[in-house]
Amino acid sequence: MTWLVNNPSEFAKEMVAGFVSANAEIVRQVPGGVVRNTQSQPDTVAVVIGGGSGHYPAFAGLVGQGLAHGAAMGNLFASPSAQQICSVARAANNGAGVLLAFGNYAGDVLHFGLARERLIAEGIPCELIAVTDDITSASSAEMEKRRGVAGDLIVFKAAAAAAEQGYSLDDVLAIAREANARTRTLGVAFSGCTLPGAEEPLFTVPEGCMGFGMGIHGEPGIRDVAVPSADALAEMLVEHLLNELPAGVTAEGARVGAIVNGLGSVKYEELFVLWHSIQQRLLTQGIILADVQVGEFVTSFNMAGLSLTLTWFTPQLETLWMAPAYSP
Repeated sequence: MTWLVNNPSEFAKEMVAGFVSANAEIVRQVPGGVVRNTQSQPDTVAVVIGGGSGHYPAFAGLVGQGLAHGAAMGNLFASPSAQQICSVARAANNGAGVLLAFGNYAGDVLHFGLARERLIAEGIPCELIAVTDDITSASSAEMEKRRGVAGDLIVFKAAAAAAEQGYSLDDVLAIAREANARTRTLGVAFSGCTLPGAEEPLFTVPEGCMGFGMGIHGEPGIRDVAVPSADALAEMLVEHLLNELPAGVTAEGARVGAIVNGLGSVKYEELFVLWHSIQQRLLTQGIILADVQVGEFVTSFNMAGLSLTLTWFTPQLETLWMAPAYSP
């Protein structure tokens, strides 16, 4: 359930107001979302991200120096409108064009696509990328149909770091595409999330089971399986992700960025236990762990679940990932 609610229909609006006032040194509110409240370099690309609310720190929490320039925010689990996206993009524009970046969901694809057309018509160069890192949502033969989940963070960060360094819009887009192509995620859910005002969760998982491959809105996974030990879950996650290596990548000797992402209700202590098991299995494969992040990055309101993301770095992507950033 959701405990702290006034009027459920006002929840997202009140959340944004509270978020902005608590982080006023980093972000400011504009119609449709938030933008940086810090100075950006003139004549550089602006990276504008977005999607539904309820995934904090995605998307507003990823706005700040070295990360996104702005975030368009829809209602809970609902895409922002083209009007909201355009409003944020105009406010974030630094004069060298805008890259719109978002997870690959039908509403987001439609609205960000419409926003791109409007911005171009207004004379603002604009490109877009839909993140597609969730390996269970479509086969490797149809990767363009896959969902965007915690891999959002990798794509957003690489693109934003490139923009910060003065790359052109075409080059920022190319880097975002490469980051997306080299990132894979697999998630599980132990129970559904309950949105403000709702009597029941969006979905349920049978008692003692987990949804293997579950999406961040409760989209179906591969199957329901009995909840395993942390060691057994680590084995399952690593095995499936290593069967999905990007083209031209060999696991042994590869430099990898790993993200263990909590989806809302799994304790950090549990995530650390799981990571301990995952790390051992990755090192056994000869993988070099260039960076590790354990925490909540792309959540699903109060869903009990988690995901593992692996990004297979190139030297350039690793440098961009490790570049300084400061956001809520």
